[in-house]
Order: sequence, then structure tokens, then C-alpha cells
Amino acid sequence: MIFVASCLFGMEKFVAEDIDALGYKRLETMDGRVIFEAPPEAVARCSVFFRYAERLYVSVGEFYAYDFDELFEGVKALPWQEYIPKDGAFPVKGHAIKSKLFSVPDCQKIVKKAIVEKLKKNYGLSVFPETGKKVQVEFFIFKDKATIMIDTSGVGLHKRGYRTEANDAPLRETLAAALVKLSRPRENVITVDPLCGSGTIAIEAALLVTNTAPGMKRTFAGESLVFFDDAIWGRAREEAESLQSSWCGGIYGYDIDPKCIEVSRQNAKRAGVEKLVEFAVGDVRKFKSPVDNARGTIVTNPPYGERMSDRKEAELLYKEMGRVFTKEVPFWQIYVLTCNEMFERCFGRRANKVRKLYNGMIPCTYYQFFKNNK
Repeated sequence: MIFVASCLFGMEKFVAEDIDALGYKRLETMDGRVIFEAPPEAVARCSVFFRYAERLYVSVGEFYAYDFDELFEGVKALPWQEYIPKDGAFPVKGHAIKSKLFSVPDCQKIVKKAIVEKLKKNYGLSVFPETGKKVQVEFFIFKDKATIMIDTSGVGLHKRGYRTEANDAPLRETLAAALVKLSRPRENVITVDPLCGSGTIAIEAALLVTNTAPGMKRTFAGESLVFFDDAIWGRAREEAESLQSSWCGGIYGYDIDPKCIEVSRQNAKRAGVEKLVEFAVGDVRKFKSPVDNARGTIVTNPPYGERMSDRKEAELLYKEMGRVFTKEVPFWQIYVLTCNEMFERCFGRRANKVRKLYNGMIPCTYYQFFKNNK
């Protein structure tokens, strides 16, 4: 089968590494998605193990469509009877980018009509009740090439299930996992988020270092799709459980707001990592290492100051962060994600490396400080 994994811009490399680790063959990488070939059971293993992808799709087919007739005929030619049962509900949604067909509502209508026409012939029905299980159809038209897919995720893969509560500006779990991955966590080196909010970075760090599969505790739309064997899901979760490991480093999260700390603790408990992460109230401006003489790494996502009224306050915070980190933990590695282009100037140091990433639709920079060059 051909699968498509979608992701935030800048995360394609991480998704590709997940695919390679599972032993599947990558076919193509483009902005925001990686296409690969794998056997049917991959839908369960990928859903459970993927740490950085946003969604997983089965590709039903692809073809070029320069007008609505070509889109209709291309969709109609696909073997929909293999994917949609007689009573199945099959809503359609999608995107069209840099293509002659640019009206998404019109494309939706054409794709839906073509599927109906194909199923009429196969099932001998003139009207489809759509009272059964949902099969979400999605199209992606890019430079006139249409890819027709079925969503196997349902709720996005970034929603692991542990974060029922979050602060006002939550960081996506998938992005948090990538931030931790880039910080290269190592045993006997503590990881600290001094502005932890709802605890996402610290929790994702705990999941990563213990090799805990992110999807172990949630369900997926693919589990109700009739063209997959039910048994593959149980096998994938058993495999994930068998691969979990222990961890010798400490993971800490601090926030000035006691409510955030309580939310973080509850989230960690739901994620099953409450014994691996220590949360406490703390002001980053008074930061000190939680362990004397420890080697450590700071990974954090401070307020961006997107509104003008908050920008000056955020930049003052960056200045204080630079001052206290230089004083208290001068030899630690520091990783900071923000969209504020003044960060380095305010922080008082030039990053050793920067990487462009997206927090949802917000373009951000990940500043990486490996050594103090001040």
C-alpha cells in the first residue's frame, strides 16, 4: 500500500526517520508530507509509533487533473468498493495548491459525485444512506496532480491523549518532541523547561527518552476501517510496550503560575510519566539548577509577545533569561523556540545554530546554544 504522512513544515526529516526506523520504503518527500510504501499492517504500527507526523493517510490513487472532467473520471476509476462499505459514510474534504482547479468546495462536490457514481455501479444503489462507519476521504491537488486519500488518524496524531487541559498558547506535542530530539538528550544530563506551561516539552522528553510510543494510549480512525485486519492494532501496541526502556537522567519543568504546574502534573500522570518528570512553581528570572553541579540542557518555548502590548514584556523576559542562564548555568546547552526576531539581541548571545520550524501556522526559529561564546 501507499501511505502519506503529513506534518508541520520543517518536520519532514523527523517523519522520514520514523518511517525508516519502522523499516518502510520512502518514495517522496515534499513540504509538509512524506509518501512511503508499506504493507497494510503499517497503518497500526505507524499510528502507534509516529512521534512527529500530524496525520496518516492511505493513498487510494493519484493522477493529473487539469479540469473537473478529469478530476471526476480519475476519482471514478479508483476501486472505492474496496474501501467504502455499502452503508459507509464518506465525507470529502481537501486542499488545492498551485493548480488550475483551485475551488475547494467545487472539488469536494466533484470527488463526492464521482465516488457515488462508482459505488452505484458496484452496489446497485441509487441512494446511499451513509449510516455506517465513517470513511473520511481527502484530496490534495498540488501543481495539477491529484492525490486521493483516506484518513486513518481521525483526531490528529499530535493529540496523544494526555493533554486534556492546556494553557492559552499550547505547543503541539509533535513539535515539542522535535525540540527535545534536536537537543540530543543523554543519560546523566538533566533536561529542564523553565517556562513549561502545560508541561508538553517535559512530557514529550520523558516519552522520547524511554522510547514510549506516543500512540499507545489512544484510538485511531483506522481501527474502524473495514479494509484493515482488526488484529494488527493489538500487535502494534504489544510491540510498543515491549520496546519501552528506563532512563537515568532527570527531567524538570517550572512555571511561575501554580495552575500551570497542576495542569502539567495531571498531564504527566495521564501520559504515564509522572515518576520521570518533576514539576514545581518557579520564576525563570530566578533560575537555578535543580541539581548541584549537574550537566544540563534547557529546552523551552517562552512567550512570543505577538501582540504589541506583550512584545516589550517578552523581550524583557528574554534579556533576563540570558542574564540568569549565563550566571547560573554557563556551560549548559540551551534551546529556545520563538517567533520573535529580536530574541538573540535581547538574550545577549548569538546562537551556534538556528533552525526554521512552524508552531502550527506560526513561523518560528529554534535557537540552539551549544557553548557560551559571549
